[in-house]
Amino acid sequence: MAKKNAIVRSLPSVETLGCTSVICSDKTGTLTTNQMSVCRFIRLALYQRRSPTQTPAYPNISTVDSVLKADKNVKCSEYDGLVELATICSMCNDSSLDYNEGKGVYEKVGEATETALTTLVEKMNVFNTELSGISKVERAGVCNGVIRTLMKKEFTLEFSRDRKSMSVYCTPTKSGTQSKMFVKGAPESVIERCTHVRVGTGKVLLTMAVKETLMGRIREWGTGRDTLRCLALATRDTPLHKDQMDLENSAKFAEYESDLTFVGCVGMLDPPRKEVVGSVQLCGAAGIRVIMITGDNKGTAVAICRRIGIFTEDEDVEGKAYTGREFDDLSADGQREAVKRARCFARVEPSHKSKIVAYLQSFDEITAMTGDGVNDAPALKKAEIGIAMGSGTAVAKSASEMVLSDDNFSTIVAAVEEGRAIYNNMKQFIRYLISSNVGEVVCIFLTAILGLPEALIPVQLLWVNLVTDGLPATALGFNPPDLDIMVKPPRNPKEPLISGWLFFRYLAIGGYVGLGTVSAATWWYLYDEHGPQVSFQQLRHFMQCTEDNPMFEGIDCEVFESRYPTTMALSVLVTVEMFNALNSLSENQSLLRMPPWVNIWLLGAILLSLSLHFLILYVEPLPLIFQVIPLCCSQWMVVLKISFPVILLDEALKYLSRHHLEGQEEARYRKGRQLKF
Repeated sequence: MAKKNAIVRSLPSVETLGCTSVICSDKTGTLTTNQMSVCRFIRLALYQRRSPTQTPAYPNISTVDSVLKADKNVKCSEYDGLVELATICSMCNDSSLDYNEGKGVYEKVGEATETALTTLVEKMNVFNTELSGISKVERAGVCNGVIRTLMKKEFTLEFSRDRKSMSVYCTPTKSGTQSKMFVKGAPESVIERCTHVRVGTGKVLLTMAVKETLMGRIREWGTGRDTLRCLALATRDTPLHKDQMDLENSAKFAEYESDLTFVGCVGMLDPPRKEVVGSVQLCGAAGIRVIMITGDNKGTAVAICRRIGIFTEDEDVEGKAYTGREFDDLSADGQREAVKRARCFARVEPSHKSKIVAYLQSFDEITAMTGDGVNDAPALKKAEIGIAMGSGTAVAKSASEMVLSDDNFSTIVAAVEEGRAIYNNMKQFIRYLISSNVGEVVCIFLTAILGLPEALIPVQLLWVNLVTDGLPATALGFNPPDLDIMVKPPRNPKEPLISGWLFFRYLAIGGYVGLGTVSAATWWYLYDEHGPQVSFQQLRHFMQCTEDNPMFEGIDCEVFESRYPTTMALSVLVTVEMFNALNSLSENQSLLRMPPWVNIWLLGAILLSLSLHFLILYVEPLPLIFQVIPLCCSQWMVVLKISFPVILLDEALKYLSRHHLEGQEEARYRKGRQLKF
């Protein structure tokens, strides 16, 4: 699981993973890439109305889409508005790009939102910086570096929730130029404090009509399929002198950021991870409900849910998506009902996560909850599977059962699949050993009940249990997941490890193993051309064999002490258990769909076990120690004929499981889920 980026801190949680029925996942960085990118921005261009008498200028909204894929023939330096927009993006920024030479990729340093603006500046290259001949490490910040050589950041007015903006006070490095204050923040807050709009190198009065048009366009971006995160960019051309500002009193920051000139607006998107869509579909097929829990706004959360398949494109989300405030406004019964159906919670606080887990547990759901902050620790501790992010806090990691080193939702699904596979492999390991041991017990009791000569001696049983069986049983731990492992509903954690049907299968296979072992020894006595060819009645009364007993006339009584019968029985026991190991590749999948070579370790273990068996048969003095004797080709053919039907028997039992019992079990599970939800 560590190879799949899932670090398990608690071993029992591996079994619980296979029972997971609900995954409560964060959005940013888990379902999405946490790599914000600017895909649209607004600037105001000069529109001239042709008239024979006048040519008045009007600010006209111009939207530039797909900035990162813009036509390379268009030079941003030719547009004064874009130069100033790039300057604001660069100066109102504490983040940067860094080239990771080890991985060969560019990585963000700082907040994702600010890194997106840094990347935009590098893409625009408004000062036509020569990029050829510089290294990739230098290329990460060369355009931002040019801007920062022209402007010096004096101080920063940090972001606050009341004014929803931040600003920097900058002075030009060249003397004789006016200082400026650059502002970025929420569009509704920044535009409200704007009195003018930038048009070219000048500015015009911001009318109510233009303001409404701007806000209309921004609302379209915020409610469309992409649901972009928008930031408005503005400047104050004649700010107060820095000595006139009280930087200790944050209540006055909004006053300093007034009389602004609107420069532009950028729309950013945190795209979903490509592999998440398939993982969400896989969860649906596996009967696992996915719930997104995020601190972002409801519109963004619902849009991402639609993009990754939690909601369909046209699905009505009424009663299925809630904000933290809407959830708090519900009664206790209302909250319980909301958790039954909801698949999206937005604008939530960490305390909401604990409430959601508690309600899900009241429905007997096995919940996997993700988190990365200190405040997420109670929810992570409360959930059956607490999942911390690799980039999260140490407190979150210590409270969790599993840590995602790559912060990826698909890793959770892969871990669930691996948890199911590990549980199945454990069952197959137990199944193999139980059926094999049942076969040995049946062999001993059957010979005793029928009064036949001993088929196996203690040293041979010890050899089979410690050496021959141990290698394939260990190799079964490397079985790949069943082909339908993520199509079955979650396993009920209360169900027994061995069900009644499974126990019957153990007995059926074990019974055949024991019967085949006794049959091999009996065959040598009755039919082998090198054997005595006695009758079954004589064999049952072999203890009465004497020279004076007319039942055994012409039979040498020493034949009942021959090593051939035990060798035949031991060879059949070893061979049939090797075939039984192949049956244990999957609980219900046919060998035709999961052939032996899917587990190369098992094939190696079987070959090694058979090699050890040949070793004690044909290499002196081992035959003397184990009381065996080499077999000829005809005898080996009989061994194979007796052993191979165990595969046909198990294939028939698997067929019944797949086409009858599994379907009934899944139907009961689906019905139970419908009753609960």
